[in-house]
Amino acid sequence: MTTLYAVAGVVALTLLCLGSSLRVIQQFERGVVYRFGQVQSRVREPGLTLLVPVADRLQKVNMQIITMPVPAQDGITRDNVTVRVDAVIYFKVADPVRAAVDVQDYKSAIGQVAQTSLRSIIGKSNLDDLLSNREHLNQGLELMIDSPALGWGIHIDRVEIKDVILPDSMKRSIARQAEAERERRARVITADGELQASQKLAAAAGVMSEQPAALQLRLLQTVVEVAAEKNSTLVLPFPVELLRFLERSTPQAQGESSAGGDASRPDTDIPAALTASLSGMSSALTQSQREAELAT
Repeated sequence: MTTLYAVAGVVALTLLCLGSSLRVIQQFERGVVYRFGQVQSRVREPGLTLLVPVADRLQKVNMQIITMPVPAQDGITRDNVTVRVDAVIYFKVADPVRAAVDVQDYKSAIGQVAQTSLRSIIGKSNLDDLLSNREHLNQGLELMIDSPALGWGIHIDRVEIKDVILPDSMKRSIARQAEAERERRARVITADGELQASQKLAAAAGVMSEQPAALQLRLLQTVVEVAAEKNSTLVLPFPVELLRFLERSTPQAQGESSAGGDASRPDTDIPAALTASLSGMSSALTQSQREAELAT
């Protein structure tokens, strides 16, 4: 009976030792074993692992990518502009042994290095680079953080600048600059349009000077465009050639009137008679329009 109790005790003690020696390591973890305080070079893989009772101690290291926001840092850019910049950093453990032995808290260490590097990159960059050339700054910031992290067994996967906060006065200055740039572009476009229009008008004038009938066709087209609208405007086309004829005939008429006396002067005053007839036609048309409006 005593032997049975002894065997049962040994079995129970063995099971207890095995229970305390068995560990389960998750898929996203790696195990670092310390034997009597000395780290073992072999890293335990995911699954069930067995430890030496009393002698071994297991430390699990997470191998997943860690996302860490970098607090916003105040700084002055190279062109003397006060800004506030924050970022985000993605990293993971590449060497579990070095991450567990060489640094006490690798997350805190990476955070402090990221803040220092962010302030340094702000001081080395211009405001335009922070606003429009962030890819280059992200690469430079990643190199600055990755340099000390490699000695800790940490791999920096990605670093990105999230936001750049500017003072209100600088925002107003940038808005005025953008507005002035848009006005400059509008004026350049307008001037370019006027230049092209003047070139086309000069070419059209050359064609019309060679072909006088083109001017008459353009006049008729203008009349058609005005007549298409429903308004009370009346257009009377008057040939320019007739005015030129009258201008050429006026000196001749004056010479004949001075040679023939006062009796022939009323017959040769063609421009005056033409002006009087046109005035009469205009008065008649105006009167007819008024009567039509009163009738309606």
